[in-house]
Amino acid sequence: MNIVLTGSLGNIGKPLTKTLIEKGHSVTVISSNANRQKDIEALGASAAIGKMQDADFLAQTFQGADIVYLMETMEAVGDMFDQSIDFIGGITQIGENYKQAVERSGVKSVIHLSSIGAHTDKGNGILLFHHNVEQLLRQLPDNVSVKFMRPVGFYINLFSFIPVIKSQGAIISNYGGDNKEPWVSPKDIAATIAEEVDKPFEGKTVRYIASDVASPNEIAKALGEAIGTPDLKWKVIPSEQLLNSWLGIGFNEQVARGFVELQENQGNGKLYDDYNQHKPALGKVKLKDFAKEFAEAYNQE
Repeated sequence: MNIVLTGSLGNIGKPLTKTLIEKGHSVTVISSNANRQKDIEALGASAAIGKMQDADFLAQTFQGADIVYLMETMEAVGDMFDQSIDFIGGITQIGENYKQAVERSGVKSVIHLSSIGAHTDKGNGILLFHHNVEQLLRQLPDNVSVKFMRPVGFYINLFSFIPVIKSQGAIISNYGGDNKEPWVSPKDIAATIAEEVDKPFEGKTVRYIASDVASPNEIAKALGEAIGTPDLKWKVIPSEQLLNSWLGIGFNEQVARGFVELQENQGNGKLYDDYNQHKPALGKVKLKDFAKEFAEAYNQE
């Protein structure tokens, strides 16, 4: 099949591109970075260089595709330290561009990388943009099938704790404790999407993606052992204190407030209300596997 992928060669895009090409599909990878063209072509894919903000470019690139894979990232809108950016508005507009491009190109099968929390417009913090984009894509005609992929929290987001572990000797957040929550590896996300490519498309469907479940305290233990600090703790501070610390280092206010709200609802479990009703089979990459990746990254910084 002819498959068009957005998202360039990121943590999901690169393994997904490799897998699809190995399966014999013809793959076009969209990137906003012209320097990525050689890397894309080296994998055996075609490169399409352009921006998600350009609906005409997207419509032209989607033309003739059997399936398009759509994803949106905050990086596509700008720097999280830029105070002037409306990330939720900017990404919602990318969703509108996707909708227009799918309609204009005649594509009938879409896979959309959404997120945990996309089932609601309340309590999901910065993830509100995923809900908005899902709602836009649900407006596509009935003859356009959309598979909404909703991964849970990415293991790789835990890399952001490396500086604070090194400076303060602990993981610090506004939630913690012993309540288990699901985590996912980009490798399992790529494998699930590749699997869905070969399955029938019918209507608008949702599939959650997770690799393992672990509590904050279990994560601290696993990561601490991996980096040679077996007594590493996950410490909890008030939301206001965390917000002020992020604003103090120059975080975009919408982003800072959005992450604080998101993490509050991880802690109280509300983020997982819909997930808990539709739990998926867990993927292959477990916390102990990721802990090795974490140790490598920790020792390189």
